[in-house]
Amino acid sequence: MQAGLPPELDALKNTIRQIVKNECYPLEAEFLANPTREGGDEGAPRGIAEALNGLLGTLPKEDWDRLNSISKETGIYTSFVPEEYGGGGMGALGHVVLDEEVHKSIVQLPTSPVPMMMIGAATPEQEQEYLIPSVEGKLHYAFGQTEPNAGSDPGGMMQTSAVLDGDDWVINGTKTFISGAESSDYLLLQAVTDPEKRQRGGITMFIVDNPSPGLSFDPIRLWINPAKDQQFTVNLDNVRVPQTKVLGEVGQGFTLGQKWLVHHDRLLRGSMAIGILTRALEMAIEWAKDRVTYGRPIADRQAIQWMLTDVYIDIMTLRASTRETAARADNDEDVRVEASMIKYCAGEWGWRSIDKIMQVFGGTGETLDLPIAHWYHILRHARIGGGTSEIHKFVMARGLLDGRVSFQG
Repeated sequence: MQAGLPPELDALKNTIRQIVKNECYPLEAEFLANPTREGGDEGAPRGIAEALNGLLGTLPKEDWDRLNSISKETGIYTSFVPEEYGGGGMGALGHVVLDEEVHKSIVQLPTSPVPMMMIGAATPEQEQEYLIPSVEGKLHYAFGQTEPNAGSDPGGMMQTSAVLDGDDWVINGTKTFISGAESSDYLLLQAVTDPEKRQRGGITMFIVDNPSPGLSFDPIRLWINPAKDQQFTVNLDNVRVPQTKVLGEVGQGFTLGQKWLVHHDRLLRGSMAIGILTRALEMAIEWAKDRVTYGRPIADRQAIQWMLTDVYIDIMTLRASTRETAARADNDEDVRVEASMIKYCAGEWGWRSIDKIMQVFGGTGETLDLPIAHWYHILRHARIGGGTSEIHKFVMARGLLDGRVSFQG
């Protein structure tokens, strides 16, 4: 358990916290009061707009432009990006600190949509064409791994294939539940190039431009965003990709994908849950003090007090684990099992805690004029998205049984 943050990260945390409080909180009421039929927010910067689901609202474009400018002018936007790509070099620990503060508001402060798996793997030409513009927010990507029959076991069950034909790879197959795929500028997509080796040297990562001949998308309607197409099935019918668009080495695409998943879909699930629950607990404490029943504030009721303390315990424990794991990742330690633990706890603890928060608010918590119901949907989805809780328990058990993780302290 970390005793504290390095001074530079503590200063970054305080800066982001104040900006989110001063600039994002005041916009929440207007944002939630103005939903659109299509869902999401066309005025939001790309990346933010694609993350907003059909339950959320809209803001005038000038508000999003101001938030985007503030984030970039203060250096927050790229604070976690390595210095060689124009960022602040705060690493994984800096990223989870930033991500926690940003998620305290339903109106998210924009940050760089950098594809972390490209760092250290992209060629100089790929860096100039894709990575640098992505760091700057000019290009946006989608990650294509999941398939209809290869969600929990992508390495063993992946069917999308790539065959070398002259100077091009020809890709055929289907990906599904790919967030933001249709509106992305390019996809970082895995395909089997050696069926015998599969995840042990037989899966390659490709940069697939969007649009490309043979590339098409079918929207998937989900309960968390029924009015907005956010996730897609991606169809690849003889899509030709030049050899120059292979990311990293041929056969090493599964390893690159795991790098992305450990950081983006596991560690950042922890900081997301912490940010949401921290703000939700602040709101619940204030509500409990003000809400009076039978002549007394509900804060005097032991049932309410116990729910608040349960949420507090989840926040503090998850924060300590997430920051420690991020710090170890920055030291180049293998934290795949620990990242699965973070993802598991973010989903399970996050869901049970936001459920308690909603119970404290009662009927008011179910209104769409407050963020609570929206956060409830997000944290319930966290038990499934990025790998189900059951799969991550399997990963943890495997790590324990083969001795890859220590619990001795």
